Amino acid sequence: MTAVINIGLKKGVLDSQGKAAHHTLDTLGFKEVVSDVRIGKQIIIQLNTSDENEAKQQAVKMCEDLLCNTVIEDYEIILEA
Repeated sequence: MTAVINIGLKKGVLDSQGKAAHHTLDTLGFKEVVSDVRIGKQIIIQLNTSDENEAKQQAVKMCEDLLCNTVIEDYEIILEA
């Protein structure tokens, strides 16, 4: 089973990379089509289980213990068979 983990800054936390990308997109002519940019990261982990509940529990533990700074970041876990 594969766990796809998307991590991004919580709302209200300044995303300086996102702001810089937004500014650059504006200067490249995308001002009318882009209203905001947030930059995050994606981690893809191959898990040695086919049990969805176990996979979810293990992925949450990985996020809470190492992969995500839960003070300033949110995460989403998507499981794929």
